[in-house]
Amino acid sequence: MADRFDVIESDERGHRRWVEWTVVVALVAICAVSVLTSREPEPETDAEGPTPAPIWSLTRVESAPNILTARPARKGGDELLEVVFPDGTRAEVRYPAKLGLAEMGSRPFWSAWVDGRFRQFVAPYAGEIEITRGGKPIRNFTPNVTLWPRPAGSGARGQVLLFAFGRWRLALHDVGQGLTFEQRMTMARQVKGRVTKDGYLVLSAGKGVRLAAPGTVVQGRPVGPQLWFGGLGERVALVPTPDCADRARMPAVIDGPGRRGEMVCRGDVLVAVTGPPEFRRTVLDQLRVTLT
Repeated sequence: MADRFDVIESDERGHRRWVEWTVVVALVAICAVSVLTSREPEPETDAEGPTPAPIWSLTRVESAPNILTARPARKGGDELLEVVFPDGTRAEVRYPAKLGLAEMGSRPFWSAWVDGRFRQFVAPYAGEIEITRGGKPIRNFTPNVTLWPRPAGSGARGQVLLFAFGRWRLALHDVGQGLTFEQRMTMARQVKGRVTKDGYLVLSAGKGVRLAAPGTVVQGRPVGPQLWFGGLGERVALVPTPDCADRARMPAVIDGPGRRGEMVCRGDVLVAVTGPPEFRRTVLDQLRVTLT
């Protein structure tokens, strides 16, 4: 049985095929808009006062990939990539140029608790279209946070808070016991994001929200700040993990149904990978990470 806190990921394609994926989704979304917009919004029994107007900028069908494709430096046959984790930690990643890690694109991941309830912040690979499906939000909580209906086929997962931080979109799915209106409002108001000059998203949280520290594990999976590279076929996860040799755990985004994951520690950073055997060997043997 899948871990109830496994990372919520939609079916996606690699960076090189995102254009055709987006076109297909857009065509489907256009056909579905009339159906979605005709539905009555799901009631919020604990809401107080009038519902703010929707953020119309988040209802468009167009949706660029929700990834950062940074430009690496070259050193001999290697590439050097300066990365920033969502807690602000910086690192230098060195790897053989043939690996193409920078070209694969990266996106952030982190987790948090609000009133003791655990939730994950996932950056949908294809952007807001994975959540909005070209429809309209149920409500606004703040100018950059909207509430969306439960995605079709999501099983026991509930409604989705969609955060907009500059060009980045983060989704927080309800699982198990849903968050109350007040807890959702706390998340919306207290979780802040800023985009660095090189394009990485850095998060912080205020009163009522506790972000997971590096090395934190929930039900056998690391849930602290992470960077994910790649899409469906090839994925690499970089996970800051103090005392990594003793505390390393496989990230859910790497080790899942139909995927074989492997991992190695590079100092206090866990490197996990899935993909073809040669790709995995290259990452495990030759990728280096140095915290700066």
